[in-house]
Amino acid sequence: MGLRMKIAYVYDAVYPWVKGGAEKRVYELAKRLAARGHDVHWYGMGYWLTNGEKNIERDGIKFHAVCRPLELYEGDRRSIKQAIYFSWMLLFKLRAGKYDIIDCQGFPFFSCYAAKINTFFGRSALIITLHEVWNNYWYEYLGKAGFFGKLTEKIMVNLTNKIITVSNKTKEDLKELKPSEKSIIIPNGIDLEEIDSIDPYYEKSDIIFVGRLIKEKNTDLLIKSIIQVKKSFPNIKCVIIGEGPEKQNLESLIDEYHLEENIQFLGFLDDYHNIIAHMKSSKVLALPSQREGFGIVVLEANACGLPAVVIDYPMNAAKDLIENGKNGFIAENTEESLAEKIIEAINLKEEMAQFCRDLAQSYNWDKIVDKLEVAYWEFLLK
Repeated sequence: MGLRMKIAYVYDAVYPWVKGGAEKRVYELAKRLAARGHDVHWYGMGYWLTNGEKNIERDGIKFHAVCRPLELYEGDRRSIKQAIYFSWMLLFKLRAGKYDIIDCQGFPFFSCYAAKINTFFGRSALIITLHEVWNNYWYEYLGKAGFFGKLTEKIMVNLTNKIITVSNKTKEDLKELKPSEKSIIIPNGIDLEEIDSIDPYYEKSDIIFVGRLIKEKNTDLLIKSIIQVKKSFPNIKCVIIGEGPEKQNLESLIDEYHLEENIQFLGFLDDYHNIIAHMKSSKVLALPSQREGFGIVVLEANACGLPAVVIDYPMNAAKDLIENGKNGFIAENTEESLAEKIIEAINLKEEMAQFCRDLAQSYNWDKIVDKLEVAYWEFLLK
């Protein structure tokens, strides 16, 4: 095998065509592994198929179109039909015998099953990277049908004994489904050099939110908290970056509370540099999300010198990134508490800025990929 690994990543949504946290993670790790001489591939939906090529190479990563791109969401939920179709097509496209490592992102689950079947025909080591473990949350998400989601997840985590978790919370949650788990934590990261090279946006704000506008992001709580924040800062300005099915409801809420002068929707920003530029022109990141597998936007904000305010909620792993009062604050899941912590973060922003940047240093992608490379070799030697 030598010192060069052949690595296949499996994830339906592909960066930079889809700009979520999991997509960004795979891309950043894959391009760095490719730069170190490894043969790196990504099996996903073919967002680039308009160019007429099923297989392309970009930043050293070889992309393979498993199927045409389909909508990832039906309303505010991940599409089950899309996940099943992608996994079915993956069965015929992924050639397990070609690779030393197959790193399959754990959600949606069905692609892990397809990858497992492929390993029967080759000697690839199947690794599942878990960003979240839902367990009983499935009942909240699907009602009684959540039984099937929980069962599918439980079987999925037992497809291999080679599991990577992105946070300590995910590792602990995994123990509830798999008491014998021995996963390795490889967190998400940020590109500090890239972030440092970006200039601030010319328009300033006080509060910034970045994320998909779905119920779990709890953006309505942020809007309601602005009413309380206005008592201390009458001209407070909050910018919301993102799109999603909740946008219309959020706009109605802003109208109801007459916050049009205080809150601005910027929509989905395709340019990552533009997002960072807006962060650098703000004072605090507000992320009231009830469910985060990691919360990479917290690290990006810290790298820009911004403290982050998150909420204390069982499914929220982003709170593990916060050292309360140093690089941000953990609020209760109420508009009063969120407003109080936002006000405190604004007032202490300059004092907290250096600690925020120092903490972000430990999550540089180059350091993360060092850990991942060692983990891959250990998995291969088992």
